[in-house]
Amino acid sequence: MSPREPDLSTLAEVAPPPPPGFVAMLREDVACVFARDPAARNTLELLTIYPGVQALMLYRVANRLWRRNWRYAARALSFVARLVTNVDIHPGARIGRRFFIDHGAGVVIGETAVIGDDVTLYHGVTLGGTTWSPGKRHPTLGSGVVVGAGAKILGPIVVGANARVAANSVVIDDVRPGMTVVGIPGRMVLPMERRRIAHGIDLDHHQIPDPVGKAIGCLLDRIAQMEREIAMLKGEPAGTEGACRSCDDTCSQPTFDGSWKAAATPSSGA
Repeated sequence: MSPREPDLSTLAEVAPPPPPGFVAMLREDVACVFARDPAARNTLELLTIYPGVQALMLYRVANRLWRRNWRYAARALSFVARLVTNVDIHPGARIGRRFFIDHGAGVVIGETAVIGDDVTLYHGVTLGGTTWSPGKRHPTLGSGVVVGAGAKILGPIVVGANARVAANSVVIDDVRPGMTVVGIPGRMVLPMERRRIAHGIDLDHHQIPDPVGKAIGCLLDRIAQMEREIAMLKGEPAGTEGACRSCDDTCSQPTFDGSWKAAATPSSGA
């Protein structure tokens, strides 16, 4: 008996759809700008004066040249794109569909970077490497990732799908899907259940909690509570302020005379 042949109709149902053509992908890149940038007015404006859109269109052409081993032509085209748009995208990078670079100024994307679908980068973002060794040395961004202005994502790390990177953060470790990263070095905060997402994309990259500030605030609250408890044990009035009550009083701060020694200012009662 011959072995049972696989059901090709079932395989066809689970197989992913083929990627869109070159022109169709460019149309998606242009169309997604209207959903993410309220300043966008018409297609002519996007094609002529939006550097992020222009840089992406030139990258799509350069990437096709790169994959066909026309390496010098690809690099030359990306060099021209950088001169015109101030966006540096290596033609060897792999970028998915509906990619948007807002403002575009100062964005750098390295050769082995991989970017999924529906990703948004703001100005000043760097997807850089941390080694001179060949191979994978740039980040991988999952689909739906939003990277705030000035953020640096360095090394062959993975930023999971739908994650957010706060403005000016420096990310050097992997980020789990759906998390938010803030700080230097980047720390993950704000799990998925606490995020608010509208229309599938969360663009509020400025409204991100500061874990360092929160920790300092908790410490100050704890210190104040301990001082109140100590005052109660000493029999002092409950409203007595702690020892830090004069921190904001400039008269209590030492003066600096230009040397390494700070001279104490005489108290006001002297």
